[in-house]
Amino acid sequence: MPETQVFYQPGQTFHQRPSLYLDLLQQRSPEEQVELWWFREPRQSLLCYCASVALILGLGLGGVAFLSTSGSSVSSEWRLGVGATLCLLSLALLLKQLLSSAIQDTNCVRSRRRIDQLKSGGRADPALILVAGLAVTLCGTVLLCATATGGRGDDGGDARVSGLVMIAAGLATALAVVGYAVLVRLKRKREHSRRRTGGGSVRVFCVSGGQANQARRETASS
Repeated sequence: MPETQVFYQPGQTFHQRPSLYLDLLQQRSPEEQVELWWFREPRQSLLCYCASVALILGLGLGGVAFLSTSGSSVSSEWRLGVGATLCLLSLALLLKQLLSSAIQDTNCVRSRRRIDQLKSGGRADPALILVAGLAVTLCGTVLLCATATGGRGDDGGDARVSGLVMIAAGLATALAVVGYAVLVRLKRKREHSRRRTGGGSVRVFCVSGGQANQARRETASS
């Protein structure tokens, strides 16, 4: 039968069109692929996740340290400002990780582009880490400018050292994100060029109905 396939089972025989079977496979394949989209590129995902956790801990502990020592000095406004900024940056990174985990568990996003943005190692992680690094650099620059123009008395040395440390940490974070983005882009270009060069070696084989029937007869006779 050219249009139907016959499946034999103990005690029953039923007919099913190949097109219906292919339709069922095509309907199941996108649902299975959506689950795998979150776990593509595990090395990049693990790297960005570890970097986010390290930044959350570092920013959170730094912010708590600044806030806890703000009451021991006479001019403690800069400690309050810097501590609050670091805590807010830490909470922003933590919120992103929790949001990605919640969306992945609920499976409410089924768009390939959105998943590539929200997953660990996606486009949202480097952007947030870059923003955090620039914000820390900005806080350190403001501290240095404040100590250079107004002077903080006995507290000016601590503000100057804190500003220098924050500028160094922020610049290091921003440069690390830029280097990561360059490496990812080079890797994708290399993969794209490899696919284009390998695409010419694809061969298509056509088998006619007569050849298929002859092969079946030979198989049955053997």
